[in-house]
Amino acid sequence: MQNNLAGTEVTEIQEKLLGILLYFQEFCKEHQLGFVLAGGTALGAVRHKGFIPWDDDLDVFMLREDYEKLTDLWARDADSSRFACVRSDDRVNIHHAATEIKDSNTTFINRHSVDVDMNQGLMIDVIPLDGVKEGKLASLWQKVWSMVFCCFNFQRLPEHKGRLTYQATKIALGLVRGFRTRYRIWKFAEKQFAVSDLSRHPYVASFIEGTAIMKQHFPKEWFENPAYLEFEGHLMPVAADYDSYLRISYGDYMELPPVEERICRHDAVFVDLNNCYLKYKGIEYCTKS
Repeated sequence: MQNNLAGTEVTEIQEKLLGILLYFQEFCKEHQLGFVLAGGTALGAVRHKGFIPWDDDLDVFMLREDYEKLTDLWARDADSSRFACVRSDDRVNIHHAATEIKDSNTTFINRHSVDVDMNQGLMIDVIPLDGVKEGKLASLWQKVWSMVFCCFNFQRLPEHKGRLTYQATKIALGLVRGFRTRYRIWKFAEKQFAVSDLSRHPYVASFIEGTAIMKQHFPKEWFENPAYLEFEGHLMPVAADYDSYLRISYGDYMELPPVEERICRHDAVFVDLNNCYLKYKGIEYCTKS
């Protein structure tokens, strides 16, 4: 199947993504970090025993405690000549709330980051799971702070999130234009909703993927003691009750979507899976003076 990413075959992208995932799995095993396949990647493991045929991304979940350890451990012990761990900080914003594990020997430039001087390699997304606070008021404020975080962390107008969210984000970013101020706001917001101590919280959720997804709550045990399924010929961890997880997330997940919805998710403007992104700096990205 041909995708719309500069003529690159989806299977070529998937092969590279699998390579990143296998290295990530090895690294997590060595450092006793837990993760499970998430979203469409988990769905692919169940329905296709691998990638959804038209999927061009790969997502994993990590419980917040391990998620916060990942960046420092990666900087200390990973093979940084091959793979990078990239997360927005006070120096650069990647316009994505997740942490990205990137193949530094590839080029995969998304439209939203085409002007950012950053690692532009192909990536897998590492998404944190936080404890869901108990009580209606505490849970409400957790969601409010997560939306503040997403607004000032992404720092781009959200597509496909509804007109209200789009306009609210546009107004907020218009009022707060400074990079350092935006950074301070989203770091403060993150501290308000992020819960790494799960001992008092039986349920977890992803609070960085939008209002609809943050309402999906899952027992934390599903991720602390995962099941294993075949994924492209390799055993990969998934939520222990993966059937319930997928039904909560997708409904009747075994039913294929209409043909017109079988499309790639990334909005890539340039792809070269055989050359390092640095080759294209000032040519395909960071072209503005």
